[in-house]
Amino acid sequence: MLRTRGLTRRFGGLVAVDHVDFELGGDELCSLIGPNGAGKTTFFNLLTGVLSPSDGAVELRSDDGDGWREVTGASPAETARMGVHRSYQITNVFPTVSVLENVRVAAQADADTGRRFHRNVGTFDEHYEEAYGILERVGLADRAHATAENLSHGAARQLEVAIALAGDPDVLLLDEPNAGVSSESVDQIVDLIEDVATDHAVLLVEHNMDIVMNVSDRVVVLDRGSVIADGPPEDVRNDEDVRQAYLGGYEREEEGTV
Repeated sequence: MLRTRGLTRRFGGLVAVDHVDFELGGDELCSLIGPNGAGKTTFFNLLTGVLSPSDGAVELRSDDGDGWREVTGASPAETARMGVHRSYQITNVFPTVSVLENVRVAAQADADTGRRFHRNVGTFDEHYEEAYGILERVGLADRAHATAENLSHGAARQLEVAIALAGDPDVLLLDEPNAGVSSESVDQIVDLIEDVATDHAVLLVEHNMDIVMNVSDRVVVLDRGSVIADGPPEDVRNDEDVRQAYLGGYEREEEGTV
């Protein structure tokens, strides 16, 4: 669904992402791991048009599925309309409006009608219907009319995933969805990640290695902007260099972070 060819981003003399070749399949949950400063968020920003690459290309599979189209340099709005949506490390919602309105606005923005500002908001019944359906999926239907700023941190993370799901994207990029979430809420977020991966291609940045090893079809490891490992979780877990440098000697029964 999504791939990069030689993707590179330089900030002066610093190479944050270094000639990365990557491909995400349509039915795949791939986790992207690495230490702080490895280039994970920069890579996300390149995929979604927040940053433009210094070199290389970003490509999406064409609508007919028979080829690839280059989307390098597309704006975040254009990238979203082409079916690549994301969540952020820091919760990013409209705090003073309802949970429902947060998702409804996202659904409306993704549709052509999002640019018809002269229409009465009450006429967008299809967007409210979509928003309610998404809230049911993420477990927030009973909080639909609550003000977003009154949600717990875990529920706010669920809302951010709901916003990312608006418009039914092909590719979902989740940037540390469990960051700051209480231990009792983590299982809900993990269940949600696994659920959305059943019908979306998902690229996940996650620091909790128990989660990474349990939910991922594939794990990619970045170090100083370069891919140093790419494969099934078991292969990455047993890679000695990766275990020592990034997993801290992770073992299945242990809980670790990276």
